[in-house]
Amino acid sequence: MHMTVEQALSVYPLTEARLVAGAAGKHRIVKSVNVMDAPDITDWIKEGEMIFTTAYLFKDRPDEAAELLRQLDRRGSAGLGVKLGRFWHSFPEEMIAAADDLGFPLIELPYPFTFSDQMNALFREELRRSTVELQTVLDKQVRLMRFALQSGHIRQLFESVMEVVGCPIAVIGSRGQVVFNGTNRPDSELVELWPWKPLARRVRTAAGQAFRVPLMKQSQCTGFALFFYPGPMLSPIEENLYLQAAELIGFHKDFKIEDFVEWTVRRDVGLLIKRHLKHGLSLEKLMESMSRWEIDLLDRPYRCVLTDIPGPAIAPMRAERLQQLKRELQNHAGLEPFGGVHVVLEEGLLSVFRDEPGGGEGSLETALADCLAGWPASQGKPRACCSTRKHRAEELRAAFGECLDAHRTADAWDIAVPVISYETIDLAVLFEQVDLNRMRAFCARMLGGLQSRDPEYTAEMLRTLETYLACDGQLGETAKRLYIHRNTAAYRIEKLSEMLDMDFKKTDDLLRLRLAFLFRRRLGLGDRRTAGAGAQR
Repeated sequence: MHMTVEQALSVYPLTEARLVAGAAGKHRIVKSVNVMDAPDITDWIKEGEMIFTTAYLFKDRPDEAAELLRQLDRRGSAGLGVKLGRFWHSFPEEMIAAADDLGFPLIELPYPFTFSDQMNALFREELRRSTVELQTVLDKQVRLMRFALQSGHIRQLFESVMEVVGCPIAVIGSRGQVVFNGTNRPDSELVELWPWKPLARRVRTAAGQAFRVPLMKQSQCTGFALFFYPGPMLSPIEENLYLQAAELIGFHKDFKIEDFVEWTVRRDVGLLIKRHLKHGLSLEKLMESMSRWEIDLLDRPYRCVLTDIPGPAIAPMRAERLQQLKRELQNHAGLEPFGGVHVVLEEGLLSVFRDEPGGGEGSLETALADCLAGWPASQGKPRACCSTRKHRAEELRAAFGECLDAHRTADAWDIAVPVISYETIDLAVLFEQVDLNRMRAFCARMLGGLQSRDPEYTAEMLRTLETYLACDGQLGETAKRLYIHRNTAAYRIEKLSEMLDMDFKKTDDLLRLRLAFLFRRRLGLGDRRTAGAGAQR
């Protein structure tokens, strides 16, 4: 049996009883009911037991009644019910005063009803309540099992668990950090008296009473779940439900809680990087926070990536698309090994990725290209500009500057590819200040052998040559990109060598041709289908 004294008095025929004194104890838990009139009654009392009596034991010694209440209180009794009318007709004043002083419920039982009438009524009510509670818990367990089979964001899991169990919950990480707060209380109230022992127990906190359950991974405690249950008591059935809910959270923890914690930490690191680059936060403060959060991103080789969607866009629309880009990069499986930190800036989406040589994850550029390939064409084509590899935190500003330079140069030279590396456009940066007329003269000298030909023929041959250069002289790849036979590609290259009077096996000749096509793009003469192919090398 688990009900309060107040709840017991709401069950007929106890509704006819009267709480004479000790009203402050009406929330005491009634675990059982017993009838006793033995002289050693207090030696047999169990915690939570409510005693029914006729007062026969002390009918001739009313002065000892107050001491009896004190003994019952010390033994943890839930209350004392006395049937007046046979041996006593009223309660002694000393007994009433003692009950009020102790907050110990003193009840006048209804005379017309037997003890068995009242006890059976309580047992039937407890059975009814238990049946309802059991069915409710079973329904909740079924719902929890459904959530266990679903995947989704960890916050959704927490909110779903909270909805099912019907009470606010909080999840605390292994370091005492608040991972989730479903209460209306501040985080500081949830973690008072930290650290805690890894035991399931009922606790009282500044945030309220809670059932605290450790989240275990094998024999290691990796956090705690707190269930802030309503009402003054917690039944064993409810405890089991909370334990099951905690197991569900603990099961998903390996896959989600740590990810969620890392996500929140990386979000905060991203904001600090923004403050460092744009608002004067010192590098020392940035590194101090990253060290505290165990993020060593800038202590290892890394690269910055600035992603944006070129072209005009309404500010709210651009902001929304940048946030969408951020989600794409955060959730893309190919980029996961690089452990990126992302933050939206005025210039676009800035990402910082690990980029250790020989790490075995594959190319960062390849992963970025795969990620951006699925972007809807109707929303504009994103362009990611990557810095060179950096090895020290002090180089973060320089890496960001390289990303900005790469974007600016890509715009100026009309490089239309999704991923651009700073080191591949450094020639464009070097020649950015070259006079446009000199560029035109250089292009005419290098490609003059084609100028007198049919315009369509000239355009096709220029496209072939540019593709050939972009493919590093690989005929097979050139033919593949142009959708022509390999022999056709070989014939065209041989013909181009004759018309331009150049040897494509010589490095100097190839370099001059690359510069010619670079200048053509700067002058707006390049073929956009291949304009940025060389930037992907």
